[in-house]
Amino acid sequence: MGQSQELRSPQGEQKNLGGFLLGIGLTLIIAVIAKFLAGIPFLSIMGQLVIAILIGIVWRAIVGVPEVLAAGTNFSSKKLLRLGIILLGMRLNLMDIVHAGPKVFLIAVIVIAFTLSVVYGLARLFKVEKRLSILTACGTAICGAAAVVAIAPQIKARDDETAIGAAMVAILGTIFTLLYTFLYPILGFSPLGYGIFSGATLHEIAHVIAAAAPGGSDAVDMAVIVKLTRVALLVPVAILVGIWAGRAERKAQGGSSKSSWKSVPIPWFILGFLAVSGINSLGIIPDAAASFIVTCAYMLIAMAMAGLGLNVDLVTFRRLGMKSFAAGLIGSVLLSCLGFALVHLLHLA
Repeated sequence: MGQSQELRSPQGEQKNLGGFLLGIGLTLIIAVIAKFLAGIPFLSIMGQLVIAILIGIVWRAIVGVPEVLAAGTNFSSKKLLRLGIILLGMRLNLMDIVHAGPKVFLIAVIVIAFTLSVVYGLARLFKVEKRLSILTACGTAICGAAAVVAIAPQIKARDDETAIGAAMVAILGTIFTLLYTFLYPILGFSPLGYGIFSGATLHEIAHVIAAAAPGGSDAVDMAVIVKLTRVALLVPVAILVGIWAGRAERKAQGGSSKSSWKSVPIPWFILGFLAVSGINSLGIIPDAAASFIVTCAYMLIAMAMAGLGLNVDLVTFRRLGMKSFAAGLIGSVLLSCLGFALVHLLHLA
């Protein structure tokens, strides 16, 4: 009773507000540090989002996170995350996807469908929990950590599952980026073919840009277009995953597995992402302003990654992460093989 009265008192409310702001401030500090570290040559392959989530996990393990900061870190990992994803739509120009042609879109659809089914199947085979299996599959198939955190609310994933899924997929992408860089001379692709291959099979946009760099500017430009085509498909995938997860939940509870339009989970923040993409595609936003908005989006998402990392302890990370990592690793190898075959089959090499 006394503790409850203290929380409702002006002193308690002031303490709560202070902890809330400190929690947000901590995620901002980590995001800024991650941004700085991502400018270092080797660490740039990992990217700001990966570094932020790893710093968060290490910070919790070494320094700890006071309970009073939880409201602020959770605000970053949930509310700021959605705002960041909406603003990230400024990275996508839908006309670039149209101009790339139907073959690029076909590759993106095939890659996503294949990877979702294979990685999810492998994860379940390895006894990975269902929600983490979905997150690992979506992150590998679509756009890494951003896809993981976008899909998480659709399946009611826990913070530790979201953080582990994002970290595992991001680490895998870093490994494959390094491999692609070494393999480029022997793959036999033209710069455009290598760009398509990289954009179709790597996880984060940062990975795609880093891996395509040996092929020159043409390879990088094409890689980003292919990658953003996969990113654009995040919207329908999120809706379909939400419908499927909702049906499975109702069936498990003994209800009807049929879906009505009223029960379809609409990820409004992802639709916001698509709306911002549409505005960017009109060409009415100056390049400098669009670039600044994208930078802000990555900073907000990095704060969300930091918040997620601060909620994960290393014991849970090891317990849940290794099997999902194995599923993602095998799935990523198969994805690379599929991408290689598709580029040749569609005469894009």
